[in-house]
Amino acid sequence: MADDRFHVFDTTLRDGAQREGIHLTVTDKLAIARLLDEFGVGFIEGGWPGANPRDTEFFQRAHKELTLENAQLTAFGATRRPGTRAADDPQVAALRESGAPVVTLVAKSDGRHVERALRTTLDENLAMIADTIAHLREHGRRVFLDCEHFFDGYRYDPAYALSVVRTAADAGADVVVLCDTNGGMLPADVTRITAEVAAATGARLGIHAQDDSGCAVANTLAAVDAGATHVQCTANGYGERVGNANLFAVVPALVLKHGRDVLPEGRLAETTRVSQAIAEIANIAPATHQPYVGVSAFAHKAGLHASAIKVDPDLYQHIDPARVGNDMRMLVSDMAGRASVELKSRELGVDLGGDRDLLGRVVDRIKAMEQAGYSFEAADASLELLLRAELGYEARFFTAESWRVITERRPDGSSVSEATVKLHVKGERVIATAEGNGPVNALDRALRSAMEGVYTALGAMELTDYKVRILDGTSGTDAVTRILVTFGDGRGEWTTVGVGENVIDASWTALEQATTYGLLRQDRPGD
Repeated sequence: MADDRFHVFDTTLRDGAQREGIHLTVTDKLAIARLLDEFGVGFIEGGWPGANPRDTEFFQRAHKELTLENAQLTAFGATRRPGTRAADDPQVAALRESGAPVVTLVAKSDGRHVERALRTTLDENLAMIADTIAHLREHGRRVFLDCEHFFDGYRYDPAYALSVVRTAADAGADVVVLCDTNGGMLPADVTRITAEVAAATGARLGIHAQDDSGCAVANTLAAVDAGATHVQCTANGYGERVGNANLFAVVPALVLKHGRDVLPEGRLAETTRVSQAIAEIANIAPATHQPYVGVSAFAHKAGLHASAIKVDPDLYQHIDPARVGNDMRMLVSDMAGRASVELKSRELGVDLGGDRDLLGRVVDRIKAMEQAGYSFEAADASLELLLRAELGYEARFFTAESWRVITERRPDGSSVSEATVKLHVKGERVIATAEGNGPVNALDRALRSAMEGVYTALGAMELTDYKVRILDGTSGTDAVTRILVTFGDGRGEWTTVGVGENVIDASWTALEQATTYGLLRQDRPGD
């Protein structure tokens, strides 16, 4: 760890794993630990050894399989049980035997929890804290103490909450972490209480904030303003209930807003990559509107914004997105103006040359199509094909003469769809038929079958996603339908859009464009 004066402490593998829907294997946890170490955090809390077999196995494998460059592995556990000695407590022994150089202990700091949940006396709780910390220190472990429910406890009985902090510091805890366990605090109170605790105890303080009031990141930064030098976070804000303070919002704020060098040089630019990689391992779609790292974090839709960004991107961006490894994106919709379309065309590699008349025609066409139900925000491939057509070099690899789909319901309850397409490909009329497990699948197969002998690149293309949305307007089966299809070819993905009153007709439009765009990509190195 480069600098011990300020700690970035990650608890994704312990607290973050408590998020509903996350189920991390030991292999997953090891992979995430490597990513967090690459990012440059100082401490990685690996879990609670002895509490469950998976966390115990993680620490066993970590010693053999993890080589950490920046972080220290941390084991989490509770203080000894009431009425025992730390040296005799099997759970404390599991912390020692984990081999982790740092142990984070959790202790009650709210008198109500001591008496009602822990069912012991206030004095015994303090003895448990002191005994466990001293025992682990004697065995060469660095100790941090998480004061569970600290802020609620401080408001209920400040004298006892302060006695917990003093006891931990006197026993040898390097950091005493103030926990907003219920997540209900607001920044002003966090600032005030943290400053009062620092002044009253002289202890080194940390902050652990849950996000139940939507203030976890703000509360973390507020505690830092008040003197905390240890922040506990989770990747992408994963955690119990609504989550924890988001590592990928807290760290950029500390570096870019507070001017603190809390990461090794050059690692801040890895923020977006690491965030997305951890999301993939957790099998949770990355949050598109997450600050700093979300795909929409630097996306601009309004024409007024685009006009200003054309002059200077900093006019509508609080940082250069490249500093956190993200990109600026221009969105084209019915709100678009000439500046939006011009910037987006450059992003897509289709230069409109600043031609005001051409830009005006494109804007009018886009707005008319959006009014009819199209949406180009998520369909860059369709937008690029439209721009090319307006420039007069429309991609034409084939022309559809006609198509049809028949779905047959069989006596055994199964169904099969059969599609026939008639195309003109390089001067030849081609007819192809294919079956599929639905009308869209059958159309996709028939379209490929008709052209695979001519365009071998079709073999690498695959339909990876299909979305249907019924648009406002007429209701039920007469409503207008928007279809988004996503294709991939092993080198990347692209999305197209189709709209129509007939869902199959709208699907054909999107399939036809997706196939055209896929063939167009083959002629462009690096796509």
